[in-house]
Amino acid sequence: MVDTLSITLAQLNQSVGDIAGNAAAMLRARDGAGASDLIVFPEMQLIGYPAEDLVLKPALVERAAAELEAMAKVTADRGPAILVGSIFVIDGALHNGVALLDGGKVAAIRLKHELPNYGTFDEVRLFQPGPLPEPIVFKGVMIGLPICEDIWHPDVCRHLADFGAELLLCINGSPYEIDKDTLRIDGVAKRRAVDTGLPLAYLNRVGGQDELVFDGASFVVNGDGSLAAQLADWEEQVVTTRWTRTANGWRCDRGELAVLADHPEDIYCAMVLALRDYVDRNRFPGVVLGLSGGIDSAICAAIAADALGPERVWSVMLPSRFTSQLSLDLATECAKMIGCRYDTVPISPAVDAFDTMLEGTFADVNVDITEENVQSRIRGVTLMALSNKFGPMLLTTGNKSEMSVGYATIYGDMAGGYNPLKDAYKMTVFAISEWRNQHKPKIGLGSDGPVMPHEIITRPPSAELRPDQKDEDSLPPYPMLDKILLGLVEHEKSVDQLVAEGLDRDTVVRIERLLYVAEYKRRQAPPGVKLGTRNFGRDRRYPITNAFRSG
Repeated sequence: MVDTLSITLAQLNQSVGDIAGNAAAMLRARDGAGASDLIVFPEMQLIGYPAEDLVLKPALVERAAAELEAMAKVTADRGPAILVGSIFVIDGALHNGVALLDGGKVAAIRLKHELPNYGTFDEVRLFQPGPLPEPIVFKGVMIGLPICEDIWHPDVCRHLADFGAELLLCINGSPYEIDKDTLRIDGVAKRRAVDTGLPLAYLNRVGGQDELVFDGASFVVNGDGSLAAQLADWEEQVVTTRWTRTANGWRCDRGELAVLADHPEDIYCAMVLALRDYVDRNRFPGVVLGLSGGIDSAICAAIAADALGPERVWSVMLPSRFTSQLSLDLATECAKMIGCRYDTVPISPAVDAFDTMLEGTFADVNVDITEENVQSRIRGVTLMALSNKFGPMLLTTGNKSEMSVGYATIYGDMAGGYNPLKDAYKMTVFAISEWRNQHKPKIGLGSDGPVMPHEIITRPPSAELRPDQKDEDSLPPYPMLDKILLGLVEHEKSVDQLVAEGLDRDTVVRIERLLYVAEYKRRQAPPGVKLGTRNFGRDRRYPITNAFRSG
């Protein structure tokens, strides 16, 4: 039995499916952990999380087991023991679990009991729940190993305490959502610590994985609920914590308390990190996007420059006869401020060609939104041609307000490989643009100064597909639209509920109808980072064919 422990928390990134690469990164972190007794890694760090249906491939399961054994052999050197999350087959059933590697072998395995099956999580269809876990014994200390969802319910931690656990080490794969860091600490971890009287270390990963991004922000709380350590958010960090046995049980010595990003920097960092990992892990040399002189494309270009560096961002102005000189000037200045490549490719020749092609078929039919959509699709084809020819991934730039009501052209401005703004409402776009013009994110690789002319933020939004067009010709003002959408999408409110809150019934009914009929477009939209609790795709899964209306 020992009276002190040094436990290293390794808040690392990961690559789903790169089992050998993930193992090598963990062993490098162990090499740097010095004389620590134990180094801890996040949930499923060996195979990457979420691996989704990859875990159903027997070859992946076998490779993970072999790599785990190889990692275990390394611990024969008397260096730090390892706690690592992976997948395990026990009695023919697949489990999410954690292994203690010590003394050259797999010394213990504990399985996740509570399997989340909501929002972004589908663990019930992939894994079998483990039994209520009992503590492991490490250097004579009884350590409880709840896994992520296990601490969101009281039973697992209570069971571990009843069976003699002296401290809790919780490994997590907890995706970012707005305000989730407060919920993790105050709403969950402190409650479990105080309920059991046990200190709890909460270790989370950092990095992007498709539509999810993990913010890190790992921490330790003691049994009295006090915060003993706080790791940074949005960055990898390996921190050694010191633990002491006292008359009242184990306690983590107070360590560094990092200051977490406030709003809206946290949202901006989520976009930057998610895009960086998506582009790099899919081996794109950079990105290309249309730069229109509007706010959405401007902030997407800034996000891309902060994620990848300005030298890997290619912006293209695609003017038509409806493009104003102001848009041309603002786009040019924006590209200079960001420091990215900027080219102009007029689309008028292609528009004229389509007009000629269709003039017989469209004879005696009034010009309408069809001709507007042709312009957008010509832009999409042009940008995809640049992407195909030269290799950069095409970014789309539509925000969640527009995508909610179908104010986007399928196969036009929706064409592309990733959308940083997919889960950002228009008012969020305004907020992060104002913020980025005054601050540089701590993980940013872009300009130290402003990234767009202020007039881009203040000018009335317009698609510029017809003379003097404004978004508000077709949509309510964005503050009102976003309030309606927050009710309908994020909170599942009915028309009557929103009307009772003071909103106009006819407007709410129209927006609800647009929301439902645009589902088919959203199904064909590129992925984008999840920011809130109800992103389109993983969180909100509605039928395309749907006759229900609430008002």
